[in-house]
Amino acid sequence: MIYVTRRATFSASHRLYNPLFSDEENERIFDKCNNPRGHGHNYVLEVTVRGVPDPQTGYVIDLKVLRDIIEEHIIAKVDHKHLNDDVDFLRGIIPTAENLAWAFWQILEPIIPAGTLHAIRVYESENNFVEYHGEPMEVPRYPVEQFQQSAL
Repeated sequence: MIYVTRRATFSASHRLYNPLFSDEENERIFDKCNNPRGHGHNYVLEVTVRGVPDPQTGYVIDLKVLRDIIEEHIIAKVDHKHLNDDVDFLRGIIPTAENLAWAFWQILEPIIPAGTLHAIRVYESENNFVEYHGEPMEVPRYPVEQFQQSAL
């Protein structure tokens, strides 16, 4: 089995808070990440595909194809955006790095044309990253109105 990884970067802002929590509880749990106007990161996204190389090309997946898929379906939608407000597929989701990895998997897994999606890594900073391998999990989605009212 061969593992092929493509790296991409994007800049985005977000606010971490749960509309079901009080202002005090959001402050205690999310601290500075709960800034009502948000805060930003320069994210790094790594997408790993596994498989056996095609005997005719030697590729598990053509990295140019993987690059284009990531750009069109993820980067174009999140780069220089406010993740809470501007990204349709994140509406109502607390945009932690963990939830971003899960959401990116949901988008990419069905459209990878060769090999099998193996891992998504989302680096929120040089020192902090999450990795997701597609295990089933529930990600709560809150009514957007609650997020909008809480953000004011």
